[in-house]
Amino acid sequence: MKIVIAGSGAMGATYGSMLAKAGNQVVFLDSWQDNIDSINQYGCKFNNLGTDEVIPIQACKPSEFTDIPDLVIVFTKSMQLSNMLESVKHLFGANTRVLCLLNGLGHTDTLKRFVDPKNILMGVTVLTASMQGAGSFKVSNYGKTEIQNIVDDKEAIEGAKKVVETINNSGLPTVYSEDIMYSIWRKACINGTMNACCTILQCNMEQLGTIPNLRHLLGQIVTEFAMVAKEQGTTLDVKEMTDLVCWFTTSEFQGVKHYPSMYQDLINNHRKTEIDFLNGYVAKKAKEAGKEAFYCELITEFVHGKEKILGV
Repeated sequence: MKIVIAGSGAMGATYGSMLAKAGNQVVFLDSWQDNIDSINQYGCKFNNLGTDEVIPIQACKPSEFTDIPDLVIVFTKSMQLSNMLESVKHLFGANTRVLCLLNGLGHTDTLKRFVDPKNILMGVTVLTASMQGAGSFKVSNYGKTEIQNIVDDKEAIEGAKKVVETINNSGLPTVYSEDIMYSIWRKACINGTMNACCTILQCNMEQLGTIPNLRHLLGQIVTEFAMVAKEQGTTLDVKEMTDLVCWFTTSEFQGVKHYPSMYQDLINNHRKTEIDFLNGYVAKKAKEAGKEAFYCELITEFVHGKEKILGV
């Protein structure tokens, strides 16, 4: 399969490297010139579960690549999605599938502005990867990826299942989802609690687990996510979701000492966060529906306040 990775950070590089190793024709598209130059000159330096590998892959800027691929996988930050789609829209052929694996909410509407809905695939992935420098990446855990088409017809389903098969055959555990929006909201609950709270409190998930009245706090956030999800046709069990997010702060979770990506973006690297596509999205949609999401609104204001203090 001819595959373009639009956004070659840690996640994109991991997927692209594994897909290339499996024999697919993969090209990395990125805007960071040092990253492009390093990959082209030295290959993609890929620490795969502790084993160092070098994967030869072509990398370039979006405007420099013109071949129509079978699949474009978008791996940007949420706030960069629209600009990335604008820069790669010349690659969208009549049958080019576009897979979005971004964190956050509201991406389907953005994708529809650029891509024929029958070619849009939405997904979620649980994979732990980090960027070590230009052209250098590390993956420490492969979690499951779920994918589903957004248009319910035979051709769209078959196309989605072909993409699932291709990714799964590369060694990335992938399944076809029967309800991807539930999975997206489920992951958004995790990110809207773990990412947001760890960033505000400047702690990892284990430390978050020690604060007083944690279950009440996380349960209130989950309740607001569930309220907006229901408005959009997805039902979340608040108790079940609260149990889930609380579990991430316990020793049963192998990555409990992990600092979530929002913490790394803002606290470590002084970069803008995806808060507007998580808690901020919930607060906005609640207000549009004539309801209140007090906790999510306050969290969003705190995170933006921290961005301001750090000069982001």
